[in-house]
Amino acid sequence: MTADHSAPGRLPEPPTRPTLTREYLAAAALALIDTHGLRKFSMRKLGTAVGFDPMAAYRYYTDQEALFDGVAEALFTEIDVDTLPWGGPWQQLARDYCLRLRDTLLRHPRAVQIFATRPVRSPASIDTGVKMLTKLRDAGIPPAQALRLFRCLREFTIGHALAIAMTTLGADQRSRKPEPGSPDYNLLAEAADATIPGDHFEAGLTAILHGFEPRLLNT
Repeated sequence: MTADHSAPGRLPEPPTRPTLTREYLAAAALALIDTHGLRKFSMRKLGTAVGFDPMAAYRYYTDQEALFDGVAEALFTEIDVDTLPWGGPWQQLARDYCLRLRDTLLRHPRAVQIFATRPVRSPASIDTGVKMLTKLRDAGIPPAQALRLFRCLREFTIGHALAIAMTTLGADQRSRKPEPGSPDYNLLAEAADATIPGDHFEAGLTAILHGFEPRLLNT
């Protein structure tokens, strides 16, 4: 599997053969969402953007939700799971996966909602899940407990990325945090000024991983 490092918002190169592919359409949809946002996206606009019949995408995806499944799969592909440290400790594997997932989603802030609202069921995703559970089983963590761990990590990472993406897209402009020196400036505002968005991610990640260490599972 090879990661796609093209700039977000740039349409991928068209397929060399004179027909579309599911993968190309998903990548093109992601590029349009990166540029124009989810609310302005439509299947018709996708067909027009790639230079085919506006309804051509329906020959590859039954509806827009199915296409968004393909977009989520394209985002997962960008993580490049094959190059994760599979030979190292499971904690490092889990940490690196979460960091890559976060960074991938934040390269596509307008598409985080798509990834957050559907499971990724591609063969690559399923294979990765099996490999991760096998890694933890070999480290003494039963598969069911390992699955709980990765669900916690996934939800934490996606939720974090969604919150940061919303800030990136302008949610911080609606903040009513009082300015220093104003009568309403309090300890919460002071603490907020001492932090930056996202600087708590690795601390939270460490706490989750520590809580699932094998020596703590039976306590």
